[in-house]
Amino acid sequence: MSGEDGVLRIAVASDDDRGLAGRVSAHFGRCPSYTVARVRGEEILSEEVVANPHFNGHVPGAVPQFLAGLEPDVVLAGGMGPRAVMMLRAYGIDVATGMSGTVGDAVKAWISGTHRGIVPCDHDHPDSCGGH
Repeated sequence: MSGEDGVLRIAVASDDDRGLAGRVSAHFGRCPSYTVARVRGEEILSEEVVANPHFNGHVPGAVPQFLAGLEPDVVLAGGMGPRAVMMLRAYGIDVATGMSGTVGDAVKAWISGTHRGIVPCDHDHPDSCGGH
């Protein structure tokens, strides 16, 4: 999946605003920012850090809608509940969780095909992770 020009947009839940050098957040909805990387093939063309407007006031369903407005092809995170995965997929966005380390490493793992799995969120906050 990529845009007309062959560029793929990958949004990564980030624990800070350091872009590719930052850390992947354990939970996509409760992270302070998202790093959006533009890639073509296995080359990272650019990065942009976008603040999460719902960081301090998480409302279930608001983050997937916000992210859809950023027009990513893929969202990567450490953890994500099944409801959020379903909502992002309904927007036509692919999802991979279980990511860790730096944002740059997560992007490289996705584009090289070494990580594409989905794992359930292991956080204890049923109000925003699909009620588990």
